[in-house]
This record gives sequence, C-alpha cells and structure tokens, in this order.
Amino acid sequence: MMASPHHKVREDWLALAQEDVLVPGQPVFDCHHHLWDRPEGRYRSEELMADMGAGHDVRASLYVQCRTGYRADGPEALRPVGEVETVLGWTGEQDRFPAGIVAFADLQLGENVAPVLEALADAGQGRVKGIRNTTAWHADPAVRSNPNPPPRGLLQTEAFRAGARKVGAYGLCLDVWAYQTQLGEVRALAEAAPGLTVIVDHCGGPLGVGPHDRFAAETFRAWRNALTPVAALPNTRIKIGGFGLGVFGWRYADAAMPPHSGTLAADWRPWVETCLELFGPDRAMFESNFPVDKGQVGYRTLWNAFKCLAAPLTQDERDALFWRSAAQTYGIDQQIFAHDHRRLPS
Repeated sequence: MMASPHHKVREDWLALAQEDVLVPGQPVFDCHHHLWDRPEGRYRSEELMADMGAGHDVRASLYVQCRTGYRADGPEALRPVGEVETVLGWTGEQDRFPAGIVAFADLQLGENVAPVLEALADAGQGRVKGIRNTTAWHADPAVRSNPNPPPRGLLQTEAFRAGARKVGAYGLCLDVWAYQTQLGEVRALAEAAPGLTVIVDHCGGPLGVGPHDRFAAETFRAWRNALTPVAALPNTRIKIGGFGLGVFGWRYADAAMPPHSGTLAADWRPWVETCLELFGPDRAMFESNFPVDKGQVGYRTLWNAFKCLAAPLTQDERDALFWRSAAQTYGIDQQIFAHDHRRLPS
C-alpha cells in the first residue's frame, strides 16, 4: 500500500481557531463521511460524534466505503461485507450515525455481483443504500487521492456497466468518485444505466495539482464543460464538498492558522455556484468528507462555510442542500429532519 495522500489531521492546529456556529437551527444530513482505524490515524464512531457535536444540528449521517474492516478470509468477492459488519459493530445501538451505508461490491463482476449485493443487504440490516467502487484514475502520479489507485478505465468496461445496472435493479444508488478528466466516462455510464441513480462525489473532481493549474481559467472551464452534460442527465446527482482533498490543490494545511469559514466560502464559491447552476438544489447535497477533509478544516468551520454559501438561497433551497436531496436520494426517513429535536442522544 502506498502512503496516504491525505493531509494529516492535527487536532492541536484545528483548535487554534474557533468560530460561532452559524444558523444553528438548520437541520443537517452529513451524506458523506468515512470511519477507519489505521496506522495514520483513528476515526471511529467516538471521533465522528465528537465532531458532529460541535454545534451544528446534524440529525443523521451516511457512511461511505473506504476499505475498513474487510473480512480476512472467505470468498474474495464477499470480503467487503466485513466493512458493513465492522461499521455497524462500531456504532452499536446508534441508528442514525450512520443512518445509511454506501458499501463496496466489485462491479467488474457484472451480473454476478448479485449475490454480493444480497450479502451486503443482509449484513446491513436495512442500512445499505448504495455502492461505490474505487474509480478515480489519472495518468500523472501527482494526481492521486487513494492509497490504492485503481487500474485505468474501470468506468468504461461492459462488465462494470452490467454491474452498475444490477445495482439499480436492487434499488441501490451508485456513488462515483472520478476526476474532472473522467467525467465523460461518468456521463456514458449514467446514460448506459438510466434506471440507476448516479451520485457524483466531491463536485466532480475539479483538479488543482500536477498538470492542472487550479488558478488557470482553462482548468475551471474544462471542469465545467465536462460536468455540464453529466448534469443534463435526470438520473445524476452531485455532492458538494471534498475541497480538503489534496488533488483539489488548496493548501490550507500549510498555514500557521486554520482557515476561517468566510475565507473558505470565498475560495469555493465559483465551484459551488456552478454545481448549483447545473444541478439545482434538489439534485445537490453538501457533504463533509470527514476525516479526509479534516486535515485542512474543522467540522464546525466546514459547515459554517456551506451556510455562508447557501445564505442567498430560500429556506426551501437550503433544506434541499443540507438534508432533503440526500435523504430522498438515499431513502432516509425524512421525519428525522422535519421534527425539532437535537441530533445527539443524551
């Protein structure tokens, strides 16, 4: 395994800057986070709940696969079922953190992925809502967001498309993490599986490292031009977040002090506004991408930045971005967000 491409989480650095919670009454569904226990750091349920207890009204969360807790033996195709078992074991009796799970099933199995989907559903006790594979690939080694980069072209294979259609047939969603240079492949996949809801992770992977200059107008235009036909398909959705990923090119972690939410909102506005223009609030959702993004920004600051960016919108549009779009997409009980109760158990 290669070294982690993520910025190291430094709790002491994050503690240097604190700010008040903005719009504390806004319900939030954190629709994208991970849990792990690795040599480079631990982020299990205790750490997640500590971050979510930072003052925002987070009512529920969605766990997204990251190779945590695979089974050590048994059939190779079924080893990822251990991730669902591990995460539910860590969360214990808690049924909203996470309220749903995006698991891993190797879609290169094609039609033969069906038994794996069934095993994941059995292990998930109703909480497995989607599937994600490792698909973000770039020819330049400087563009890397996964310790184990995938082979080239997975999204383009007939086997992967057959597996994706099977995911849709089982009533599950497909999360796709791909760089802006792969968005044509994402569009082709969504076209080939019209009965499948495809969620584009992390703003569609706008790049700012390697051969991609984050400050160059042509880099931004290339991302927007590639994302536009993806957004035109009715079965696509987008997650807005991931700005702490190293491949995006922001270097907040290099500064002496953590960034303020106002700075983040100003930095991220062009990408966020483009996502909203292309998809609309009813097909877009804010995400934390913790603990990956935690190497560059604290949880309270992150959601404050999103609230700054959403301030010009109507309350209905804000609700769509902060919880309703994700809840509808993943089939999460919307009553969790409709009632006035706090997120954390006493």
